[in-house]
Amino acid sequence: MKHSAIQIRRKPRQSRAKLTQEALQDSFVRLLHERPASQITIREITDLAGVGLGTFYEYFSKKEDLIALTIHLHVKHNAESLKSYAQSLIKLSTDLEFQAYLERIIHFQIEQIQAQQFLWSQVFLLERQISDIESYRKSYAMMVQMWQSILEPFIQDAEQLKSMALNMQRVCYGFVSQTLLIEPEFGEWRQLKVDIFIKNNMLK
Repeated sequence: MKHSAIQIRRKPRQSRAKLTQEALQDSFVRLLHERPASQITIREITDLAGVGLGTFYEYFSKKEDLIALTIHLHVKHNAESLKSYAQSLIKLSTDLEFQAYLERIIHFQIEQIQAQQFLWSQVFLLERQISDIESYRKSYAMMVQMWQSILEPFIQDAEQLKSMALNMQRVCYGFVSQTLLIEPEFGEWRQLKVDIFIKNNMLK
Protein backbone atom coordinates (compact mmCIF):
# COMPACT_ATOMS: atom_id res chain seq x y z
CA MET A 1 0.00 0.00 0.00
CA LYS A 2 1.33 3.43 -0.98
CA HIS A 3 1.33 6.39 1.41
CA SER A 4 0.93 10.01 0.36
CA ALA A 5 3.68 11.45 2.55
CA ILE A 6 5.79 10.91 5.62
CA GLN A 7 3.38 11.31 8.53
CA ILE A 8 5.27 12.36 11.66
CA ARG A 9 3.09 13.06 14.67
CA ARG A 10 5.70 15.03 16.59
CA LYS A 11 8.92 16.42 15.21
CA PRO A 12 11.87 16.10 17.60
CA ARG A 13 12.68 19.62 18.83
CA GLN A 14 14.97 18.63 21.70
CA SER A 15 18.16 16.58 21.54
CA ARG A 16 16.65 13.80 23.66
CA ALA A 17 13.64 13.49 21.37
CA LYS A 18 15.90 13.48 18.33
CA LEU A 19 17.99 10.69 19.84
CA THR A 20 14.83 8.67 20.47
CA GLN A 21 13.70 9.02 16.87
CA GLU A 22 17.19 8.09 15.64
CA ALA A 23 17.18 5.04 17.91
CA LEU A 24 13.93 3.86 16.33
CA GLN A 25 15.40 4.28 12.86
CA ASP A 26 18.61 2.47 13.82
CA SER A 27 16.63 -0.39 15.34
CA PHE A 28 14.58 -0.79 12.18
CA VAL A 29 17.74 -0.91 10.05
CA ARG A 30 19.34 -3.50 12.35
CA LEU A 31 16.26 -5.69 12.16
CA LEU A 32 16.17 -5.24 8.40
CA HIS A 33 19.47 -7.15 8.20
CA GLU A 34 17.69 -10.15 9.74
CA ARG A 35 14.42 -10.28 7.75
CA PRO A 36 12.20 -8.32 5.34
CA ALA A 37 10.52 -5.11 6.50
CA SER A 38 7.07 -6.69 6.17
CA GLN A 39 7.99 -9.22 8.90
CA ILE A 40 9.31 -6.63 11.38
CA THR A 41 6.86 -5.50 14.04
CA ILE A 42 6.65 -2.18 15.84
CA ARG A 43 7.08 -4.01 19.14
CA GLU A 44 10.39 -5.47 17.94
CA ILE A 45 11.59 -2.03 16.86
CA THR A 46 10.71 -0.41 20.18
CA ASP A 47 12.17 -3.27 22.23
CA LEU A 48 15.47 -3.01 20.40
CA ALA A 49 15.46 0.78 20.71
CA GLY A 50 14.75 0.52 24.44
CA VAL A 51 11.54 2.56 24.36
CA GLY A 52 7.86 1.79 24.86
CA LEU A 53 5.13 1.47 22.26
CA GLY A 54 3.66 4.75 23.44
CA THR A 55 6.90 6.51 22.58
CA PHE A 56 6.77 5.14 19.03
CA TYR A 57 3.25 6.48 18.55
CA GLU A 58 4.31 9.91 19.80
CA TYR A 59 6.31 10.23 16.60
CA PHE A 60 4.73 7.88 14.06
CA SER A 61 1.21 6.68 13.33
CA LYS A 62 2.40 3.45 11.68
CA LYS A 63 5.52 1.48 10.78
CA GLU A 64 5.46 2.70 7.18
CA ASP A 65 6.00 6.29 8.35
CA LEU A 66 9.17 5.27 10.16
CA ILE A 67 10.34 3.42 7.04
CA ALA A 68 9.59 6.42 4.80
CA LEU A 69 11.54 8.77 7.09
CA THR A 70 14.46 6.34 7.26
CA ILE A 71 14.61 6.22 3.45
CA HIS A 72 14.37 10.00 3.13
CA LEU A 73 17.13 10.70 5.65
CA HIS A 74 19.40 8.03 4.17
CA VAL A 75 19.11 9.58 0.70
CA LYS A 76 19.49 13.10 2.13
CA HIS A 77 22.65 12.13 4.02
CA ASN A 78 24.12 10.66 0.84
CA ALA A 79 23.38 13.89 -1.06
CA GLU A 80 24.97 16.03 1.64
CA SER A 81 28.08 13.81 1.73
CA LEU A 82 28.43 14.02 -2.04
CA LYS A 83 28.10 17.82 -2.04
CA SER A 84 30.68 18.13 0.74
CA TYR A 85 33.10 15.92 -1.17
CA ALA A 86 32.60 17.99 -4.35
CA GLN A 87 33.28 21.20 -2.42
CA SER A 88 36.47 19.73 -1.00
CA LEU A 89 37.68 18.85 -4.52
CA ILE A 90 37.12 22.43 -5.69
CA LYS A 91 38.97 23.87 -2.68
CA LEU A 92 41.94 21.54 -3.03
CA SER A 93 42.50 22.05 -6.76
CA THR A 94 42.39 25.18 -8.89
CA ASP A 95 43.10 23.43 -12.22
CA LEU A 96 40.91 20.33 -11.98
CA GLU A 97 39.42 19.44 -15.36
CA PHE A 98 35.70 18.84 -15.56
CA GLN A 99 35.95 15.23 -16.73
CA ALA A 100 38.36 14.29 -13.93
CA TYR A 101 36.13 16.11 -11.43
CA LEU A 102 33.04 14.25 -12.60
CA GLU A 103 34.77 10.88 -12.50
CA ARG A 104 35.95 11.48 -8.93
CA ILE A 105 32.40 12.42 -7.89
CA ILE A 106 30.95 9.27 -9.44
CA HIS A 107 33.72 7.14 -7.95
CA PHE A 108 33.00 8.59 -4.49
CA GLN A 109 29.26 8.01 -4.83
CA ILE A 110 29.72 4.40 -5.91
CA GLU A 111 32.11 3.79 -3.02
CA GLN A 112 29.56 5.17 -0.56
CA ILE A 113 26.81 2.95 -1.94
CA GLN A 114 29.06 -0.11 -2.10
CA ALA A 115 30.02 0.39 1.57
CA GLN A 116 26.32 0.06 2.49
CA GLN A 117 25.24 -2.19 -0.33
CA PHE A 118 22.63 -4.18 1.58
CA LEU A 119 21.00 -1.08 3.02
CA TRP A 120 20.87 0.63 -0.37
CA SER A 121 19.32 -2.42 -2.01
CA GLN A 122 16.63 -2.34 0.68
CA VAL A 123 16.14 1.42 0.29
CA PHE A 124 15.49 1.07 -3.45
CA LEU A 125 13.10 -1.83 -2.82
CA LEU A 126 11.19 -0.17 0.03
CA GLU A 127 11.03 3.12 -1.85
CA ARG A 128 8.88 1.39 -4.45
CA GLN A 129 6.69 -0.25 -1.82
CA ILE A 130 6.21 2.72 0.51
CA SER A 131 6.61 6.00 -1.37
CA ASP A 132 3.82 7.48 -3.46
CA ILE A 133 4.60 9.44 -6.63
CA GLU A 134 4.75 12.84 -4.90
CA SER A 135 7.23 11.64 -2.28
CA TYR A 136 9.29 10.03 -5.03
CA ARG A 137 9.28 13.25 -7.07
CA LYS A 138 10.44 15.30 -4.07
CA SER A 139 13.29 12.90 -3.40
CA TYR A 140 14.26 12.88 -7.08
CA ALA A 141 14.16 16.70 -7.21
CA MET A 142 16.40 16.87 -4.15
CA MET A 143 19.00 14.71 -5.91
CA VAL A 144 18.79 16.75 -9.13
CA GLN A 145 19.36 19.88 -7.05
CA MET A 146 22.39 18.18 -5.52
CA TRP A 147 23.81 17.56 -8.99
CA GLN A 148 23.20 21.18 -9.95
CA SER A 149 25.21 22.29 -6.93
CA ILE A 150 28.02 19.90 -7.84
CA LEU A 151 28.14 20.89 -11.54
CA GLU A 152 27.67 24.64 -11.06
CA PRO A 153 31.40 25.50 -10.73
CA PHE A 154 31.93 24.19 -14.29
CA ILE A 155 28.65 25.01 -16.04
CA GLN A 156 27.47 28.63 -16.03
CA ASP A 157 24.57 28.39 -18.50
CA ALA A 158 21.40 27.83 -16.43
CA GLU A 159 19.59 25.65 -18.96
CA GLN A 160 22.65 23.51 -19.67
CA LEU A 161 23.23 23.12 -15.93
CA LYS A 162 19.64 22.02 -15.34
CA SER A 163 19.78 19.53 -18.22
CA MET A 164 23.14 18.07 -17.22
CA ALA A 165 22.08 17.71 -13.57
CA LEU A 166 18.92 15.88 -14.59
CA ASN A 167 20.84 13.54 -16.86
CA MET A 168 23.44 12.81 -14.18
CA GLN A 169 20.67 11.80 -11.79
CA ARG A 170 18.92 9.73 -14.45
CA VAL A 171 22.09 7.84 -15.28
CA CYS A 172 23.54 7.32 -11.80
CA TYR A 173 20.24 6.56 -10.09
CA GLY A 174 19.07 4.34 -12.93
CA PHE A 175 22.26 2.31 -13.17
CA VAL A 176 22.66 1.79 -9.43
CA SER A 177 19.02 1.31 -8.37
CA GLN A 178 18.14 -1.12 -11.15
CA THR A 179 21.35 -3.06 -10.58
CA LEU A 180 20.72 -3.52 -6.85
CA LEU A 181 17.01 -4.24 -7.29
CA ILE A 182 17.79 -7.09 -9.67
CA GLU A 183 20.99 -8.25 -7.96
CA PRO A 184 21.26 -7.15 -4.28
CA GLU A 185 24.62 -8.91 -3.91
CA PHE A 186 26.06 -7.36 -7.06
CA GLY A 187 29.86 -7.40 -7.14
CA GLU A 188 31.04 -5.92 -10.47
CA TRP A 189 31.33 -2.36 -9.19
CA ARG A 190 34.42 -1.52 -11.24
CA GLN A 191 32.58 -2.35 -14.47
CA LEU A 192 29.50 -0.43 -13.33
CA LYS A 193 31.60 2.70 -12.82
CA VAL A 194 33.08 2.28 -16.31
CA ASP A 195 29.59 1.94 -17.78
CA ILE A 196 28.43 5.12 -15.99
CA PHE A 197 31.50 7.04 -17.18
CA ILE A 198 30.85 5.95 -20.77
CA LYS A 199 27.17 6.91 -20.59
CA ASN A 200 28.01 10.33 -19.11
CA ASN A 201 30.45 10.99 -21.95
CA MET A 202 27.68 10.16 -24.43
CA LEU A 203 25.36 12.70 -22.78
CA LYS A 204 27.67 15.67 -23.43
